[in-house]
Amino acid sequence: MENMLQHSTCQSFGTDCKELIAMIKEPHIWPSFATKLERIETLMICFPDFNIIHVPRVRNQFSDFLAKTARSFHRKLHFIGCSIPVWLPSPPQA
Repeated sequence: MENMLQHSTCQSFGTDCKELIAMIKEPHIWPSFATKLERIETLMICFPDFNIIHVPRVRNQFSDFLAKTARSFHRKLHFIGCSIPVWLPSPPQA
C-alpha cells in the first residue's frame, strides 16, 4: 500500500488471504495484530475509495508466482506496473 501511494492511484486491492480481509473489517477481534492493523488503517485513509477483495488462490496463481519470485531475490523488491518485467522468469504453465 505504501508503494502504491507513491506510484499509482490504485484504490482496489486483492488478496487470497481471507484472514487479512477479516482483520481489516474487524480489527478489534485480532488484538495480537494491533500494531500492523493500525498501520494498515493509517494507510487506508490515504485511499479515498479503498477496497480490498478476496481473490481465490486458483485465480491468483500468476500473482502468487510473482510474489514468490520476488522473495527469492532476498532483498526488497518493489514493482508497480501493468506489465510483467522482462527479467522475471516465466511462470510455470498450469
